[in-house]
Formats: sequence, C-alpha cells, structure tokens
Amino acid sequence: MQISLIGVPMYLGAGRRGVDMGPSAIRYANIREKLTDLGHTVEDLGSVPVPEPTATPSCDNPLKYLDEVVCVANELAKRVEGVVRAGSTPIILGGDHSISLGSGSGVANAVNSPGIIWFDAHTDFNNSKTSPSGNIHGMILGALCGYGDPSACDPALVEVAGGGPHIDPRRVVIVGARDIDVGERELLKRSGAHVFTMADIDRHGMDRITHDAIALASEGAAGIHVSFDLDGVDPKDAPGVGTPVPGGMTWREAHLAMELVASSGKLLSLDLVEVNPILDERNRTADLAAQLALSATGKRIL
Repeated sequence: MQISLIGVPMYLGAGRRGVDMGPSAIRYANIREKLTDLGHTVEDLGSVPVPEPTATPSCDNPLKYLDEVVCVANELAKRVEGVVRAGSTPIILGGDHSISLGSGSGVANAVNSPGIIWFDAHTDFNNSKTSPSGNIHGMILGALCGYGDPSACDPALVEVAGGGPHIDPRRVVIVGARDIDVGERELLKRSGAHVFTMADIDRHGMDRITHDAIALASEGAAGIHVSFDLDGVDPKDAPGVGTPVPGGMTWREAHLAMELVASSGKLLSLDLVEVNPILDERNRTADLAAQLALSATGKRIL
C-alpha cells in the first residue's frame, strides 16, 4: 500500500490547547517506521499550517474560530484529494475532530460517493443552534452531510472545499456513540444516518457491528473514509483525550474494528484525531493511534 501521512496540528475546533500536539505525539510513536516495517511505502507530507486566531470568539458568531477552521479545511481537502487521486491512502493525524471537515470533503471530491464510518463517543452532528458549546469539532459530521443551520454561519462549513453536502447521510455510520446532545438527536433521526451506540456493541459484539457498519457505509460507494476519534475508546485505554466518556470501546474492540476495515479492502483514507499529549500517560493514547493505523492497513496477530 502507498500511504501518505498528513499532520493537522489544530485545537481551534475544540477550543482547548494540547490536541494541536497530537500529530507530533503520533509521529513520536513511530507511525511511519511501523507502517514501513509492515511492508507499506510511506511518505510523510508534513503538516497543514494552522493560522493563529486573529480574535477571540465573539457572541455575534455562535461558531468559534469559524474562519480559521474553514481555512484549514480547504487546504487539507486539497491535499487529501490530490493524494487519493494519485492512488495513495492518506492517514491524517489530528488535531481536533474539526480537521475531518477537510479530510472528508477532500475524499468526496476525489471519488464518487464515499461512505464514512465515524468511530466516536460523540456523533458530531450539531449545528450552531443545537450545540451547547459552539465548538466546531462537534458539528463536523453534520456539516459534511449538509445539516448546517442556514440562518447562522453554518453554510461556511457545509460549503467548504467547493460546496457541499459532500456525504450522503445514508452512507454515514457512527460506531461507539454514548454521549449525544438533545438537539443533534433530532438532526440524526431526520438525516437517515446510522448510529451504533455502545449499547449495540454490548448486545451484538464488535464483530457484527463493524461488519454491518462496513456494509452500510460501502453500499453504492467507491470506498470508505474512516474517522477515528480516540475518545471512542474507553479512557482506561485512551486517557489522553480532551472529552473522555466512560464506557467506551476496549483496546481489543478498537483493533478488531480496524482489522475488519482492512479485511474489507474498502479503506480510502483514515483520520486519527483528538489525541492530547498533555492529558496522556507516557504517550499511551498516541501509541494506540499508531497501532490502530497498523491494524487498519493490514497488521494481524498471526
């Protein structure tokens, strides 16, 4: 496999510093060397520049750091689109989950109708009206599907990278959700997106849930963009995240899911986001992110 690493050291979508050091922490976990040892050809394309905010968030704009987030998304989308068109698989190192606005739209511009599997404790389907915080990292999946609030500033998110919506919500599958805001519940129900909560994983097992997720996301699609938020994993195994929620996927469940993604042969691109080294323990979460990239690209126990 030809793999291209792209870092996006951004915290603005979450509004909390530390996560901007995530790409460095994952690189420090030797992701490039480990992928190369697995037999892949790996090129590190460096990092997308992230502008410093020109002003503090204003009460007049319910979306914090909107201009900066859109700027980064446009640049990342161009890079991801070019990598995918060249036949390489981009692995994008975050950074908060707002970076997936760029990676998701870039993949959608490169291929016809990709699906998305969104591994996350949260569903990230808010808009400016439903968001309790105004943090854009909680609105990205909704924006990719075109569910911004037209009466506010949300169209700037929806129309990034040449105009959206970029993703058909019927090909969106969220896995591991366990913390959903009231307003985004209604948006999700209207959208037709598929949500597998931790309760579903408890009942049916990660094997069945991941197989179902791959089938739903890939139906009629050119392939799958996988966006993996490390807070989808239980904080016992991934302590270095900004918004930890108890009761998440185990270390082994996360690896099983990525192994099944690899076996499907449908992976187009991969995000690894929300690693915050300041909150981590001996770089455990960044190392897990690197190991999940290996599982997603073919590593097996035997």
